[in-house]
Amino acid sequence: MIKLLSRIFIKNYTDYQNEKVRSQYGILCGAFGIFLNAVLFTLKFVFGTLAASVAMVADAFNNLSDAASSVVQILGFKLATKKPDPDHPFGHGRLEYISGLVVSFLILYMGTALLKNSLLAIIHPETMKISLLSVIVMGISVLVKFYMYLYNHLTAKKIDSVAMEVVAKDSLNDVISTSVVIAALIGSKFTSLPLDGIGGLVVGIFILKTGIEAARDTIKPLLGSAPSAELVAQIEEELMKHKPIVGMHDLIIHDYGPGRMMISLHAEVPGNLNIFSLHDVIDIAEHDIALRFNCHVVIHMDPVDTENKRLSQLKNVLAEEIVKINPELKYHDVRMVPGDTHTNLIFDVVKPYSCFLTDEQLKMAIHNAVNSRVPDVFCAITVDQPFVK
Repeated sequence: MIKLLSRIFIKNYTDYQNEKVRSQYGILCGAFGIFLNAVLFTLKFVFGTLAASVAMVADAFNNLSDAASSVVQILGFKLATKKPDPDHPFGHGRLEYISGLVVSFLILYMGTALLKNSLLAIIHPETMKISLLSVIVMGISVLVKFYMYLYNHLTAKKIDSVAMEVVAKDSLNDVISTSVVIAALIGSKFTSLPLDGIGGLVVGIFILKTGIEAARDTIKPLLGSAPSAELVAQIEEELMKHKPIVGMHDLIIHDYGPGRMMISLHAEVPGNLNIFSLHDVIDIAEHDIALRFNCHVVIHMDPVDTENKRLSQLKNVLAEEIVKINPELKYHDVRMVPGDTHTNLIFDVVKPYSCFLTDEQLKMAIHNAVNSRVPDVFCAITVDQPFVK
């Protein structure tokens, strides 16, 4: 259905990285979600009231909160497309993440309310009036919610939306919670235990778990999460297509919302070539990376000595020894200053979170390792923070 609706209402519906197309997908899925959740709320509330089922009525209001979540989703996608202004020069893309965070809070609220009502139902149980129609309604709800999970999850993958993935997880949570309610409705026919309240309690705990996970997933990009290893590798792959660039370091990625990624990096180039020609290469690299990743790119040009055999030998020694200390250690900006009594090998090293040595301990370990093989070399090391790739 969503595929059909997207073809009808979204121009260029396969251009998933286009800002306007992304927004239209978010609004379309949100509007369809409001419709489906409103239908489910009405059915569950009516039959849950007739059956005197706390769990079923609570599940109905959970659907109502899902409809409210879809409204927040629509607002988030709509506001995220606002153009940059003097107060927000990088645009409003993070409003999409904020909408996902609001949805996660709504999930947490519903989970807390359900826990409270379920505990009361266990303490003061009421006899439920079960009908086959009630069970059928809940069964239909499971199928509808699973369909909502599928279209939200698949669309979230296509347009790379954290906020929509939160909505998808909530729908999957509803599949499980409603299944528990069905089990409680059927089981109550065979036992006097307050399965209704117990089922609601299980559902409430599950909803809280989903809300916490959803909040975590939306807070991460707001705080600034590390780029994936795959993205870093793809950026490096694109950069290295542009000869004579020989290396990359100090990659920093800022995420200001989908389609508003800011990238800065240092590109290593041979220091003996014409600076104007190299600058032209850097300009082309910036253009190609920006085009491929739909982002803004700034590249700093770092000249390196590529013809010094002594420096090449020392780099090989450094590469062999540094991985023995920690396989995730990386180095860059290697320079050599020869002297009468010793040679200074100057470079930066990126210390990963997996390295528990202090900066001074790490410097000493690297120096001793290199110096044990090349006694006339002194390592002058700068330790970079781990967010610098």
